[in-house]
Amino acid sequence: MELDGLGDLIGRPVVVDTCTPMLYLGTLVQVDAGLLHLEGVDVHDSTESQASKELYIIEAKKFGVKVNRKSARVVGGTVVSVSPLEDVISF
Repeated sequence: MELDGLGDLIGRPVVVDTCTPMLYLGTLVQVDAGLLHLEGVDVHDSTESQASKELYIIEAKKFGVKVNRKSARVVGGTVVSVSPLEDVISF
């Protein structure tokens, strides 16, 4: 994914979906050199959960992000989408 154009998301809680089983929820603080820098991050491995990525995201919006890392860097080449957490629609 091209990481240009994410500046409006700086300082906001986001959902970073990847082409791997990994999912990242946290506050986007910086985008540079092909990396997304997040703080207050929930790094979630969907292979270790009964919940799908989508259900996990909806629950995080409803109940709050379960922070398990102070910070994380996500390689842009693995990113499928970046969305504001507030834009997640419950079903």
